[in-house]
Amino acid sequence: MAKITKFLEKLDSLDRRIIFLIIGLVVLFPLLVPLDLPIETTQLTEDAFNAIDQLPQEAKVLVSFEYGPSTKPELHPMAIGMLRHLFSKGNKVIVMCLWPDGLFMANEALEQVAHREFGLQYGVDYVNLGYRPGNEAIIKGITKSFEANFSIDSKGISITKIPIMHDIQTAKDVDFIFSLSAGYPGAIEWVLYAGDPLKVPVSSGNTSIQVNQLLPYVKSGQMKGIIAGMPGATEYETMVVEKIKNNTGLITEHAKTLLPVFETERNAKKFIGAQSIAHLAIVIFIILGNISFFVKRKNQRKY
Repeated sequence: MAKITKFLEKLDSLDRRIIFLIIGLVVLFPLLVPLDLPIETTQLTEDAFNAIDQLPQEAKVLVSFEYGPSTKPELHPMAIGMLRHLFSKGNKVIVMCLWPDGLFMANEALEQVAHREFGLQYGVDYVNLGYRPGNEAIIKGITKSFEANFSIDSKGISITKIPIMHDIQTAKDVDFIFSLSAGYPGAIEWVLYAGDPLKVPVSSGNTSIQVNQLLPYVKSGQMKGIIAGMPGATEYETMVVEKIKNNTGLITEHAKTLLPVFETERNAKKFIGAQSIAHLAIVIFIILGNISFFVKRKNQRKY
């Protein structure tokens, strides 16, 4: 008992570098050896998934990238999962960016999913219109004219020469809007300046810290669910895999052949394992730190 007490007292003065090293190892292990944690989906993610899943084949979805490298671990996995979902149903995707860094995130996601995995044709099955400065002014602008705001795409091709854009004059001509948002401008602006005025359904993928700001829009029916942070991305990944595995709803034949890839390349599930173990380790350190503090104070009172 005396040895345990002495050990607990020493914890109070443990070198912080040791703590950082332990946390680093705890995070690294699940990334190298992914943990098969059980995934339970929430209503917010299910609502977002179902809203997209109910879109008919050939439906055109506007996807806006509003995040950068600092929030990539949370938002990029959901971007990959959502694009896989859309392309597996044969939907057409129109990408635009309201953040400068969003252009690089969009190019990376489209290169992986549209080009390498699905082998889709640029300009016919998907297009990246690129970044335009202006925040919500761009959203307001495309409610009146895409061409006035995006005369060329990210490759410098005239929008009039892009087949997928021939029937898209304004944002009202798309079937769904999805915002991958880490802040302003983002999901709220899409609801206020496009979704509500044009009566186009809107959903979003957001960092966890933003969810409380967006919940009123979900409750009022102005947003069709939310993919909330890393947990939401993991849930969405799982739902896409389960849909294809169980062969439910609209699925292209090519998407069925990609099931092994979708099952093994699940970054959100890998990251959530590391995040969960790291949180557990931090909680343990907090508990031990408090125990050490009270043991030390109790011994000091004796003298």
